[in-house]
Amino acid sequence: MKNEMCLEFDSISANEAFARVTVAAFMTQMNPSMEEVADVKTAVSEAVTNAIIHGYGGEVHKIVIRGEIDGEWLCLEVKDRGVGIPDVEKAMEPLYTTRPELERSGMGFLFMEAFMDEVKVESEPGKGTKVIMKKRIRQQEE
Repeated sequence: MKNEMCLEFDSISANEAFARVTVAAFMTQMNPSMEEVADVKTAVSEAVTNAIIHGYGGEVHKIVIRGEIDGEWLCLEVKDRGVGIPDVEKAMEPLYTTRPELERSGMGFLFMEAFMDEVKVESEPGKGTKVIMKKRIRQQEE
């Protein structure tokens, strides 16, 4: 089975929960476990929060989530057109942050990597960031 979705919304913190629930609803057709749903929702939250806080610095712009189901694989892309990341490798180091004053800063990519099977980050300064995450969903018996 193959299926796709695309969601675009404003970069405001209230929409972080909206993104989580929408992605969770999309993946229900894969008959995931509750743990798999929770993992994906956490990863989506982190990616969206990064876009809001780091990508746009709190300004309101658009975030786009693309989702694809291909067999047992859920692939998600969370994209912003914000400031971008000058050094992706450095940004993905645990506890690295450009916003040390914020609680839990520096843990976003670490959480994404912990809860998803694959995480890839593409970014260009001044043009934005795309986080690509994949998770294999081991379909539950009905």
